[in-house]
Amino acid sequence: MQEWAQDLNKITEVMNYTVLNTPLYKFAIAFGILLFFLLARKLFSLSIIKSIELFVGKTQTDIDDKILKALAGPLNFVFVVLGIYFAAMSVHLHNHLLIFLKGIFTFLFFWILFNLVRAFETEILSLFGKRVTYEIGLFFVKALKVFVLALGLVAVLQTFGINVSAFIASLGLGGLAFALAAKDTAANLFGGFAILTDNIFKIGDWVKIGSVEGIVEDIGMRTTKIRAFDKRLIVVPNATIANSAVDNFSRRDRRRITMRVGLTYSTSTQTMQKILREIRAMLQNHPKIHKEPLFVYFDEFGASSLDLFFYLFTKTAVWEEYLRIREDINLKIIEIVHRNGSDFAFPSQSVYFENELALIKEK
Repeated sequence: MQEWAQDLNKITEVMNYTVLNTPLYKFAIAFGILLFFLLARKLFSLSIIKSIELFVGKTQTDIDDKILKALAGPLNFVFVVLGIYFAAMSVHLHNHLLIFLKGIFTFLFFWILFNLVRAFETEILSLFGKRVTYEIGLFFVKALKVFVLALGLVAVLQTFGINVSAFIASLGLGGLAFALAAKDTAANLFGGFAILTDNIFKIGDWVKIGSVEGIVEDIGMRTTKIRAFDKRLIVVPNATIANSAVDNFSRRDRRRITMRVGLTYSTSTQTMQKILREIRAMLQNHPKIHKEPLFVYFDEFGASSLDLFFYLFTKTAVWEEYLRIREDINLKIIEIVHRNGSDFAFPSQSVYFENELALIKEK
């Protein structure tokens, strides 16, 4: 019994040992309070949040689901903040945390606001309707997110007593140097705005900008991402696009077919005329070919063929469909040429030998 009393006295002495003018037992209490709030946070997440999720999941609208998703993270973090505050209160340090607590709750407010913007991104885009393109709406949402983050940063700094406006004004020449260094970023931002307002292209378009060619995947505030046909991702600054000639192949409603077909020199004039008439009629009646312009002519005398020139347009700009139309036309041309007893020429060369007997007689 006496030994037990001695051990208890030792523990009491240790717990009464002061660190920063505070007994150790108060730090133990603070740790217990923090642990309690962390457990409460876990319980809140597993029970209350899950129960609310089941409830809102049964409603006909998804607005409440998005609001809950936006609030879940910040609400869980509140338990950590409260745990730190009450733990500090147990060791009489809470007065020093009041400003910190104010800054944390300011941060939580803008965290919730940012989550709401992200959760309701689709709804914000739908507010624009048909008055602007999807890309402009997307640009606006990105700008809104940046604005919320910047405003939140300024508000948090203000709660800690930092005069942001005075700080920026005090930068002086440093601010001027920063502005000069950021001129390329500003040019890219204005370039992105020009792309969207001028409706140069949109996501999914097939474009060519200088030596870059591919499908537009994303139009950002600073850069545009283009997926090349070999699946490379090419990032182009918006300022470069704004100052370059842009070929937008997706904006055309047709594709051109231009080619030459060579027939053998044994083809007679009558056969050539009949072949040309039948090919022109076939193309005029083809449902996938524009009637104008449509040129099919016996163009020139080649080195080993009589050349026909074709110049026409399909009624589609889709690559795969264009290839099917061209294949169909080529097969029909082959059929017309063979049906009329002619054939296609291939590069050849004729060599003529003089009669050796005639040369001997001349000698």
